[in-house]
Amino acid sequence: MTPEAPPTASVRREARWEQTVEGFGAFRVVPVDPAADAGLIHSWVTEERARFWGMLDASRARVQEIYDHLDGLATHHAYLVHRDDRPVALFQTYDPGADPVGECYDVQPGDFGVHLLLGPATGEGERGFTSALLSVLLAYVFSDPRHTRVVAEPDIRNDRMTTRLLRTGFTLGPEIDLPGKRARLLFLTRDHR
Repeated sequence: MTPEAPPTASVRREARWEQTVEGFGAFRVVPVDPAADAGLIHSWVTEERARFWGMLDASRARVQEIYDHLDGLATHHAYLVHRDDRPVALFQTYDPGADPVGECYDVQPGDFGVHLLLGPATGEGERGFTSALLSVLLAYVFSDPRHTRVVAEPDIRNDRMTTRLLRTGFTLGPEIDLPGKRARLLFLTRDHR
């Protein structure tokens, strides 16, 4: 399904990555502005479909507090992904060695962690949208030569995300216990994307 949401601000922010995908338009990866984006992010993470994000009961103030904290870290980053200037996904990146996930597996040089939450869909959806979005996000991640392997750790109950990542080329790793969830590690190396 194609996520749709109202723009979060009238001023167009500088993107960290921009890419056009034929048939899907222009995608922009824009850093989250916690104060400006907390309302939008709150509306997404408190929907039942986002239960694996772990913030169903979070207040708007708590969401802003979390993203203010992330904004202050050098190892974790949050982005809104815009499609033709409309936010369609929340994308987070992190250094696994500076995250609880790093205590659950042997972190390799070049590992780079990601989280993805699609915005709510409207209409009947659009075949191929999620694949197009993932291709943009992986191009962004691998544009940095230091990133040689992407690490994802969806909740083990999140079959849709696990299936999507496997179709994208990720391989299964072990199940791990993280604060608040049992997760499945998945890996994608630069050579296998």
